[in-house]
Amino acid sequence: MPRRDKPLSAPAFLDELHRYRRGSVTRRHFLGVTGLGMATAVLGAAMPWLKPRPAFAAGEIGDRVALATWPNYHDPANFDAFTAATGAAVQVNVFGSNEEMLAKLQAGGTGWDAFVPTNYTISTYQKLGIIEPLDLAMLPNFDAAANEARFMNEGKVAGAFYAVPKDWGTTGYIVNTEKVKTPMTTWKQFWDMTRADLSGRVTVHDYPLTTIGNALKYYGYSFNSIDPKELAQAEQLLLEAKPHLFAITSDYQPAMRNGDAWMGVCWTGDATQLHRDLPEMQYVIGHEGGEIWSDFYAVPKQAANRKGGYALINFLLDPAVNAKEVQAHGYPTTDERVEKLLPESILKNPILYPAQDLLTPLEFGAAASLTDPNRAEIMARFKAA
Repeated sequence: MPRRDKPLSAPAFLDELHRYRRGSVTRRHFLGVTGLGMATAVLGAAMPWLKPRPAFAAGEIGDRVALATWPNYHDPANFDAFTAATGAAVQVNVFGSNEEMLAKLQAGGTGWDAFVPTNYTISTYQKLGIIEPLDLAMLPNFDAAANEARFMNEGKVAGAFYAVPKDWGTTGYIVNTEKVKTPMTTWKQFWDMTRADLSGRVTVHDYPLTTIGNALKYYGYSFNSIDPKELAQAEQLLLEAKPHLFAITSDYQPAMRNGDAWMGVCWTGDATQLHRDLPEMQYVIGHEGGEIWSDFYAVPKQAANRKGGYALINFLLDPAVNAKEVQAHGYPTTDERVEKLLPESILKNPILYPAQDLLTPLEFGAAASLTDPNRAEIMARFKAA
């Protein structure tokens, strides 16, 4: 656990609190860096009745379940509730791209018991033997009939479920309208402004699919293109933009919140969270198109605590728990049972539920883009430039 010799300043403490509440850091990191871990330990030793009592026999699913997931993607209170119910703490491992996740799973020894892949990757994981067909008897909270087919079907391969849907969203960009006065509506504007008026104030994902895909949209090409000539144009644009970027990161909320960045490639939930706290943050889906996606829960074949992985997924799929997740992370659910529990303010939020004319040109990621060597090389050259 991290230790601090000096107490955090109030702004630094609040920043760490925001990061913990968004899921960017683990509970262990938060307690350690703020010094609250020691206080908790002392109170627990002095007053043992304050410690949570597991609902199941100690050791039934072990004392830890490891989840690999995306930044700002869960309600930490739900993890605490899972621990109170089972006695197993949730260890959160945050990653920024599906390519990173694939590489770690192929290398082995991740220690993950459950993870959150995106729709276009699941068939590849299945072909590589990385994930197992799910035992749906261990997921009684999953109801296929309650989930919208277009967001669920890529979790099935050859008729078997290898993953169950978590939520869905879009990939656009966030703009601080107090700093950026030009009305923004397109990807062409995004890249042109990056290389001009907003130089040094823009972030892009550390993620080949979205960074390359949205560069392709500048020219009107498919988000999923693997055409060498089209990719060469996208690479040239990225290399021209690189000196003007503030950062290449998939955890961009801190830079947007503290004013270092004024615009950045952004997912639905991050836009919801930023706009909720800072109304000047506006979400843009480029009129040229871009990405629509769905994320899933899956269990790796190498899971050390397979039963714990299933238990955590099943817990998070409980409609009441899932509704809390949606209200915390700001991504729309795929489950109609959950929608019935959500307030109108969420169901009518245009960030979560964009107008149909904005959704129509969007594309789901394609499996070929995950393993295309040209795309991987372009991203490597872009980051190294």
